[in-house]
Amino acid sequence: MTKPAISFWFEFASTYSYLSAMRIETLARERGVDIDWRPFLLGPIFAELGWSTSPFNLQPAKGAYMWRDMERQCERFSLPFTHPVPFPQNGIKAARIAWCLRKSEWIGSFVRAVYAAEFGQGQDISDAAFLACVLVDIGAPAKNVMQRIETGEVKDALRAEVEEAKRLGIFGAPSFVTPDGELFWGNDRLDEALDWALRHPG
Repeated sequence: MTKPAISFWFEFASTYSYLSAMRIETLARERGVDIDWRPFLLGPIFAELGWSTSPFNLQPAKGAYMWRDMERQCERFSLPFTHPVPFPQNGIKAARIAWCLRKSEWIGSFVRAVYAAEFGQGQDISDAAFLACVLVDIGAPAKNVMQRIETGEVKDALRAEVEEAKRLGIFGAPSFVTPDGELFWGNDRLDEALDWALRHPG
């Protein structure tokens, strides 16, 4: 019998992806659902819509609501929260690293550490030295990974992830895709997506 699984599409610049990333492993483990970690970039998708930055920057009222909502949600989930500057952060290198680690034992720890630094402490996640330190702290092969993310193979792979996200109809993060192709968007759909995966294992 196929074990239930869910694809977790996340973007490191995404505020609501932070909320999901900090919870998804625990919630999935409780249900016996596997996670397919899918880092990607929203920038190219937004650019096709003519957006040069996050819609939360383009629409001030929407942005103001989001920041206040993040304060509420982080209080609800007992997560630290800081408004990082600049926003959105440049998460390209972090996404490449996550792609390299996506099938490894370190993926969850890496993703949580980056999000916690960004939205919990306001750190600059584009800094290569910071990312290398995260890899060292979680016991991953930092030197090898930092060299690998500068290769054409990894850069092309992340571009391919963006194309796959578009093919699946993904337009924002976090998004969750179940084996039967059902798409759920937003942190508030995480539990529903996991439950759907249990009922429709593929």
